[in-house]
Formats: sequence, structure tokens, C-alpha cells
Amino acid sequence: MTCSPLEIITRKRDGGELSQSQIDVMIEGFLSGGIPDYQMSAFAMAIYIRGMCLEETMHLTKAMLDSGTVLNWSGEETTVSKHSTGGVGDKVSLILVPLLATCGVRVPKLSGRGLGPTGGTLDKLESIPGFRTDLSISEILDIQESVGCCITGATDDIAPADKRLYALRDATATVSSIPLITSSILSKKLAENPDHLILDVKVGSGAFMKDQASAEALAECLVKTGTHMGVPTDCVLTGMDQPLGRCVGNLLEVHESIEALSGDGEARLMETVEHLAADILVSTGICVSHGVAVDKLRENIFNGMASSKFADMVSAQGGDLSLLPPRGEDVKLTAKSSGYVTQIDAAKAGWALIALGGGRERKSDSIDHTVGLELTKRVGDQISAGEDWAKIYLSCDEQRNIRALKLLSSAISIQEAPVETLPIIIDTIRSTQS
Repeated sequence: MTCSPLEIITRKRDGGELSQSQIDVMIEGFLSGGIPDYQMSAFAMAIYIRGMCLEETMHLTKAMLDSGTVLNWSGEETTVSKHSTGGVGDKVSLILVPLLATCGVRVPKLSGRGLGPTGGTLDKLESIPGFRTDLSISEILDIQESVGCCITGATDDIAPADKRLYALRDATATVSSIPLITSSILSKKLAENPDHLILDVKVGSGAFMKDQASAEALAECLVKTGTHMGVPTDCVLTGMDQPLGRCVGNLLEVHESIEALSGDGEARLMETVEHLAADILVSTGICVSHGVAVDKLRENIFNGMASSKFADMVSAQGGDLSLLPPRGEDVKLTAKSSGYVTQIDAAKAGWALIALGGGRERKSDSIDHTVGLELTKRVGDQISAGEDWAKIYLSCDEQRNIRALKLLSSAISIQEAPVETLPIIIDTIRSTQS
């Protein structure tokens, strides 16, 4: 039975379960203007407080997916999709997308911008002169046909209900709801019409999910919802207590990604890339085992295919790598004592980037692509007093630099005794387990 918006909000507020038709009433009414923002905000808060069962989460995901266009692929190539919940120094997509495309899979990637201490893939790519992140659906389809991969922002035609609802959630303290997060992520990922979906849920100080229990709960909801909606979905939990890779900052991370695609990738970054990519290749039947998949990925890096595919993607999206600015002048950050690095706080590194002007506190903030941080030491490394642990690429604004340096001075911890470093791959939750 279909109810009025007020009855639906009341039902969810009181802990009742909603049907597909009732959720459709809310989403369709919100998009058409029949349901005002204040009622939709109340609906989001009711979900935040009361939660949703798996069936309801699927209904909400489907309603938001159906509010827009789903990409329609031709040909027999396997289409895969990847999403990360975001973290400091997370440039995995820049490496993973072209690398997977060298293995004969179609990889459309709809990405977002950074907000808060976690960076955005689109912001990084816009460090490349001319690179377009506003491709139309027809352009996405054409580039997939000619190159096999692309990274762009979601068009207005894709899951428009999610875009409007997220803006309300951001303003009403309802972002951190697992059913709302799940439906937001999957409505956009399923719009890519993939044959298989891999999700990277970050855990730690520099991630949205700070503790493993919360990350596991989100991962399980994502895997169950995606799989029950017909797309085999795997989720990998990865560590984000220290920045991923060597660099934090948009232009710096593009340079680092190009180096990684040419065979000079930082160990933990490449372990993450290889684990996610190998999972896809095995799950889709392209490779028979994880070991075979990793060998294939490494071969395609060292034979030049991966870097060539990245260059093709950049060119197809209007970018010109020959015009990529070099790294600027850097200032070294040195250790005050000798011992072992026991912490490089990812959150503080992310907020330092924002202080420099390389990230956003508000969606309207502009970005300085050139500023950032390059680590020369990692957690577990031995260090001597006076030895540098990082290089900082400063802003032209002295006050910004002072704020960033203050944050970074407390980001590193050094102790006399060595510490055991946490693994980058924490757990994998697969669709076969759901």
C-alpha cells in the first residue's frame, strides 16, 4: 500500500519497514519537487536513526539508480567498476584503471572531488593541462570503445536523486548512515552497468571509517546489496592510518602515479593496486589465480603497456602530459630525535594539505594543485635526528604554510624501539560469502 510522504516518514521514524513503492514515492516526489527539502531531511534523519534492513537498502538503491541513466555497452568485453571510500594519498584509481584496461577489460570510472582531508580523483587529474572530467555519456561510450577506460565525473543524467539527497545529508548530519552510504555508492556504480564491482573501504585516521568494526559493517552491506541486485561485488578493507604511497597533493600524486605505472611504485601502494586488480581478474575468470593475475599485472607495467594506456586515456580526455608541470621547490622536514617512526598521522597530513590550499573544507573552495607533501620515511623506518622524513611543497601564502607546518610537526611520532607495521590489506569480503 502506498502512503503519503508524512505517513512514510512516520513509519520509518517509528522503526517500520518500507516497501519499494513507499521508497519510490519519496525519491520520485523529491526529484519532481512535490516533496520539499524539510520532509526529505526528516526522512534521511529517520533512516539515520532507525536504519534499514537489506531489502529496504536495495529498494532505496534501485530507486536512486532508476532516477537516471544506466550506461549501455556494446561488444563482449567484461565491464568492471571500482570505488574507494577515499583516503589521504589515495591515487589507486589513477593506476588501477589503465592497468586493468591492459588486461582486456572495460573500465569506466565515475569519480568525485575531495572534501575534507581525503583527496578527490578528479582534482588530481585536473592537474594535467586540458584534462576533461565532464564527459557526456556519448563521450564516455566513445572513449571506452577506443581506449578501454576513462575517469570522469558523473553526469547530471546518472543517479540525480543521489546528488540531491547527498547535498541534504551533508547539511543535516546524516552522511554517516550505512544504508544511505550504500545506496549513494551503489546507485552510481551500478549506473556504470558493470559485470563485476570491486570496492575499497579505507580504515583508519585518514579515512571516513575510523575503526575496523564500522568498516566491516559498511563492507558487508555493500557486498550484500550489490550482489543481491545482480552484480557480483567484492570489498577489500585497506589501512589508512598513514598516507598511501609517497605523496599527498594533486600534482604530486599524478607524478607518483605515472612513476608507478612505469615500475617505480611505492610498496604499500602497489600492494593495494595489485590486490584489487587481481581480485577483479580472478573473479571475472580472466586469470586462474591471484598469483597468475599479479604476474600479468606486473608484466604489463614493465613492458610499458600500462603507462601507454594511461597516456592514451589522458589524450582521449583532452589532457596533454607533455605540459604537466614538474614538481616545484621543496622544503625538507627533519626529525627532532633518533629512533623508529611509529606514526605518520594520515588525517593530519590531509588537513595540512587543506591548510596549504590543496584541498577543500567547503565544496566552493578552489584548489592549488601544486602544493603537497612527499614522504621520505614510512612507519617502521629507522631515522636519525636531523634526517628528513618528508618534503613539503609550499604555498605562496605564508600564513597557509605556517598552519600546515604546525599540523605536520605533530603528525610524526618517533620512539626508541621499533614497531610492527600494520598490513595494508586488512580483510576481503566477497560476494560468495553473502
